[in-house]
Amino acid sequence: MVTERDLVLPDGRTLHLYDTGGPARLTVLWHHGTPNLGTPPPFPAAGIRWISYDRPGYGTSTPTPRRTVGDAAGWATAAADALGVGRFAVMGHSGGSSHALATAALLPDRVVAVASLAAVAPFHDDGWFDGMASPGALKAATAGRAAKEEYEAGAEFDPAVFTERDFAALKGSQSWLDDVVQGALAGGIGGLVDDDLAYVSPWGADPARIAAPVLLLHGDDDRMVPAHHSAWLAGRCPRAELRHAPGDGHLSVLGHAADALAWLSDQDTSASEATAGAM
Repeated sequence: MVTERDLVLPDGRTLHLYDTGGPARLTVLWHHGTPNLGTPPPFPAAGIRWISYDRPGYGTSTPTPRRTVGDAAGWATAAADALGVGRFAVMGHSGGSSHALATAALLPDRVVAVASLAAVAPFHDDGWFDGMASPGALKAATAGRAAKEEYEAGAEFDPAVFTERDFAALKGSQSWLDDVVQGALAGGIGGLVDDDLAYVSPWGADPARIAAPVLLLHGDDDRMVPAHHSAWLAGRCPRAELRHAPGDGHLSVLGHAADALAWLSDQDTSASEATAGAM
């Protein structure tokens, strides 16, 4: 069962939290994609306690304009402290993986392992957009907030970003994504805009400083975030393992989530349930 609560941060902003409860063999902090809510994913996860939050601008989490990917470390700290969790693993999908990696880079004493699916690499000039079927939204973000908001006002979904496997996954095993996407957009496009602006700006966190083991899993046929993003990260994360998923796209790669969770459980996670503070 998932419990939810709004956490009031020291600056008065609100962060909406999710928790499946413990104790458990491993606590995993889920970082959601764009545009999503932070509802824990329904992956097969025996012995896993999921904790998560809606990034600012989504749901009831207070918008934080000009936020960076690295700001996720502060929200992760606040969420874990409020839920009584000391050390934990992190896992994410798409842009959520970017936030998970940044959290690991900035919280080496708390993050025990990272599972990243279809990550967006830090923005760089060396072919970052190459292979994206529809890069217009992110290219608009490079021109600033006004250009990004103008783009989104007339934007339509481009089916070219998904493969046949992606569409099959969306109708089947990953149908849960429709709920978190629709829920994320119910309050407007603010969270999406802030996310995309963050992806094309400096993270404020260096993947090379991640001390924990990292699994980078990416579909070879990903048309939204091409696999060279995870390859770029693999060349910079000191303890990275890169796994290609032949034939998979941006959504169908989530079919390997159970394998990623098994990998997380195999890491040195014995201290992940250490208590950080009272709820």
